[in-house]
Amino acid sequence: MLAGLLFAIHDADDRPDRLAATLPFSGVTLIEYQARLLIAAGVAQVIVVVARMTPELLGAINRIGRRGVSVDTVRSAAEAVEKLHPLARVLMLGDGLVTTDAIVKAMAAEEGDCLLVVPEADAGPGFERVGGQMAWAGVARLSASRIAEVAGLPQDYDLQSSLLRFAVQSRATQVLLPTDAVRGGHGIERQARTLEERGRAVLMTIVSGRRGWFDRFVLAPIARLALPLLVDRGAAGASVGGAGLALGVAGLVTIGFGLASTGLVIALIACVALALGSVLSDLRDEAPLARWQTLAIGGIAAASTLVFAFIVAGRAGENTALAIGTALIAIGGLAERAILERDRRLWWGSPAAYLLIVGAFALIGFPVFGLGFAVVYATATLADAIERLRRDP
Repeated sequence: MLAGLLFAIHDADDRPDRLAATLPFSGVTLIEYQARLLIAAGVAQVIVVVARMTPELLGAINRIGRRGVSVDTVRSAAEAVEKLHPLARVLMLGDGLVTTDAIVKAMAAEEGDCLLVVPEADAGPGFERVGGQMAWAGVARLSASRIAEVAGLPQDYDLQSSLLRFAVQSRATQVLLPTDAVRGGHGIERQARTLEERGRAVLMTIVSGRRGWFDRFVLAPIARLALPLLVDRGAAGASVGGAGLALGVAGLVTIGFGLASTGLVIALIACVALALGSVLSDLRDEAPLARWQTLAIGGIAAASTLVFAFIVAGRAGENTALAIGTALIAIGGLAERAILERDRRLWWGSPAAYLLIVGAFALIGFPVFGLGFAVVYATATLADAIERLRRDP
């Protein structure tokens, strides 16, 4: 069993009336974001070490509990031992830590006790020294017995620091922090203003780390401009997704009235809006809504392609375009079903990518050729995805 250990002890440096763990971060509180990383790494229980309970912290803990994990608050190592299974493995995140899911998942997969470390010369504020010219970078994987050892100390000992000392004494494996992690926002932060800057860096890491070429080279640059503005204004993922859905309907109507190229562009903008809404929803732990918006992207792309093919076929007086468009929807849909997102290759297609290809060729006056090219591309994607599944089912 994997359990998570979080801390809500320190006050914010520039807001002494508020805990650093409850500062706003990417549309939620920092501790909610940390809990989301732990849950994504496979944690089934979250233990929060608190010094005092504030209304903001209580609300955050309640929201974490809605994600289907057990959440317990403790004030000492002895209380934590009572809540933990004696054979549990504990994934610990430092108080005020900002990081990404890739780092947390990598640490969760490590064997035995291990500490994420960085050279002392590169250590940021809040990184505790662990000896050997290294500093703890905020993530550790420990056995429950380490917490039991700390429980034997006087209660005025700091739980986080004591756990690190026992881990070092037990010769825990030290895992070096990737060099590009700091640029991605990794660090311990207890100031509201600079936490916002780290939040933007993490947002950029999330969208830039997507695997498909459309997401990486088309969506990501737009997201770098739009997401910080949306988060700062408290825009809900549902609102952004709703606007995207309305644009998708407008695009379909525009295509139906004969303005095919314009309608495809509007539909493509709708797909981008839905993708942004999905990211916002995911950040706010609204997984069903994020999933719905992702599915809506495929629906709008398919409907727009089909209506466009119907209009082109009507103008030509024969059904070649309609047949190709129908084949594109079928093959593209099968390809999406065959693709595991974690295995998606950069060149593989996606609903929005097919729509972009069809729209680009429509703008230069070759609609049927665009549909045909998209079908060939979708077929190649499907074939490679199936071969990948055969090699690694």
